[in-house]
Amino acid sequence: MTADNPLSDRLDDDDYPAYTMGRAAEMLGTTPGFLRAIGEARLITPLRSQGGHRRYSRYQLRIAARARELVDQGMPVEAACRIVILEDQLEEAQRINEEFRRAAAEQHNSSP
Repeated sequence: MTADNPLSDRLDDDDYPAYTMGRAAEMLGTTPGFLRAIGEARLITPLRSQGGHRRYSRYQLRIAARARELVDQGMPVEAACRIVILEDQLEEAQRINEEFRRAAAEQHNSSP
């Protein structure tokens, strides 16, 4: 396969919905019910195949794995989902803040 192959592009895409609910649950060591519960809590929204089956991306599986860690520690699913959402928002805010700091430093260093 070449780098221009659409299949290899999809396989490298963290957002490509490559995993069925059964496979996703197996990979996470959980149940389809857990995946449905975090979907109902709006932590992740799986894509649907043409037949209506849920399909999950690697990115969604990482998020689900973090929620599973919290649930395994005794946290209710809804609370675990909220924490994961807040962690994700914090990470994004920190990334944006760092970009602003870098831009400000570059502007400061380039001014006479």
